[in-house]
Amino acid sequence: MPVGTAELPVQATTRRRLRVPRTPDVAVVAGYLAVAAWLTSRQWGRPDRLFHQAGDQILFEWMLARAARAVTGVENPLWSDALNVPGGVNLMANTSVLGLGVPLTPVTLLFGSQTAFVVAVVGCLAGTATAWYVLLRRRLVRSRAAAAIGGLICGFAPGMVAQAGAHLHMAAQFLVPVILALVFRAEPAGRVWRYGLLLGLAVTYQVFLGEELLLFVALAAGVFALGYALADRAAARRLAPGLAARIGIGAVVAAVLLAYPLWFQFFGPGHYRGMPFYAHTYQLDVASFPALARQTVLGDGRSSALLAPNPTEENSFFGPGLLVLAVLATAWLWRRPLVRALAGCGAVFALLSLGTPVRLDAEVTELAGPYRLISGLPLLDHVVPARFALVCVPVLGMLVALAADRVARQWAATRSAVRLLWAGALAAALLPLTPTPIRTVSVWPVPAFVADGTWRAYVPAGRTLVAVPPVTNHGRSPAMLWSARTGLAFTAPGGFFIGPKAADDPTARWGAPDRPTSALLRRVADTGELPSITDADRRQAVADLQYWRAAVVVQGELRHGDAVRRTVEALLGPPRPIDGALVWDVRPLVG
Repeated sequence: MPVGTAELPVQATTRRRLRVPRTPDVAVVAGYLAVAAWLTSRQWGRPDRLFHQAGDQILFEWMLARAARAVTGVENPLWSDALNVPGGVNLMANTSVLGLGVPLTPVTLLFGSQTAFVVAVVGCLAGTATAWYVLLRRRLVRSRAAAAIGGLICGFAPGMVAQAGAHLHMAAQFLVPVILALVFRAEPAGRVWRYGLLLGLAVTYQVFLGEELLLFVALAAGVFALGYALADRAAARRLAPGLAARIGIGAVVAAVLLAYPLWFQFFGPGHYRGMPFYAHTYQLDVASFPALARQTVLGDGRSSALLAPNPTEENSFFGPGLLVLAVLATAWLWRRPLVRALAGCGAVFALLSLGTPVRLDAEVTELAGPYRLISGLPLLDHVVPARFALVCVPVLGMLVALAADRVARQWAATRSAVRLLWAGALAAALLPLTPTPIRTVSVWPVPAFVADGTWRAYVPAGRTLVAVPPVTNHGRSPAMLWSARTGLAFTAPGGFFIGPKAADDPTARWGAPDRPTSALLRRVADTGELPSITDADRRQAVADLQYWRAAVVVQGELRHGDAVRRTVEALLGPPRPIDGALVWDVRPLVG
């Protein structure tokens, strides 16, 4: 993943002028944008569609809407009372992606949270490819075509596409090449402070994009640096003082800027300890590496489902051709310390992604993967093992780019047969990995009662709108989607987030602790089975509505909508149909 500086085609010690992008560079970036737009095409102008991991998109739409609200309302961006009434949500302790939400505020305000989310996906994919292209072109290769191919792999590998459909914080990798370029430089002593300061600023911004990704960058940089030191000890001794100085300065700058946000995350209101799921169970199968992901032209959804924990964690799936090409490129360029360090780094993270015990063809083996050696370490005990394979993506991209550059330079004027053979091998490796548009699923529309603001006549200040079911776990949350699509116009209980188990117990859990009524309604919404409602259930419903400070209960379209309606009727009485929704005005009950 990192970049060696001893082999740079352009010496870093020369002063550079501001470069104006040339037409070919603009064409490459335009191509990346076109690919990213095509991958998201099934959702443009379709408010009734979400990417296949719908709950995750709802979460990030809400986070983008919340960031816009914080900017325009000059509110604390690290906290929100709009969900989980009366507890609130610690946004710094969740994937708030403020680094995307704040700059996308104009898009969110003008076009809504769904458009902002899709624009963010396009920006993450194309931006990551572009950043790697620039780094490769300026620091590692002379061939523009080689850099473009490397950027294409880094930005649009199956793992990137899988993550982009659900996890913005993992797909936003456009700062990774910037951070690595600042860490691995060969600059005179007078510029250590300059690049150390820039490194601290870049790291700070990356925290507001995704902390987990920053951890991967730090680990990969460390593994690469160790591998490079073993491969070229003389260069390592020469470069080590400057590298240590830049990292030290950057760490101080980042620590100062992040002191309060990190305190808020780990000790502020709504903080939690641990994770609400067992991260170590999310691991990859050995057979996933040469397999093809479901989001590729030749992918098989059934087989890929057996080799990855879920569709968003298909982080390997490089296909046999790309792996063979990378091995051949490594063997061909083995004398270069950079290549040996890259290959070692990729191998380490591929092994870590297998978790423990190792799985092969969906069968558990008796082998214990190296992940067991680090699984109990602080921070690493919260990392999803399957995501370690994402480090292999830029490793493969750089190896292929280096090999392509070598072909372009060594046989530029002669041996056309060799160039044709290389082009055929490259096509055979990459064409099967051609991604397809990200799959979507349908979503019920926001009721006009909510979308058009009719609810305002029923909800006074300080009171909440309770969507049915009031989800407080990791399922789809109607209230969260409605809130995002209306710009957080109302407050509501529940939501999809990670919070503490109780006020006096910081153990992590999905959402707020269930109230009896929310658990009852979620069960009916999931199964369609009608429960027997007692007077005790009715009294409990009133108590829960009082806890939530409810003014109105609203039901939109649901899969088991009739069963849910009949259950709420048994609890609260008959509703009024208003603007496409069933509405229970509970102010007389709650007081």
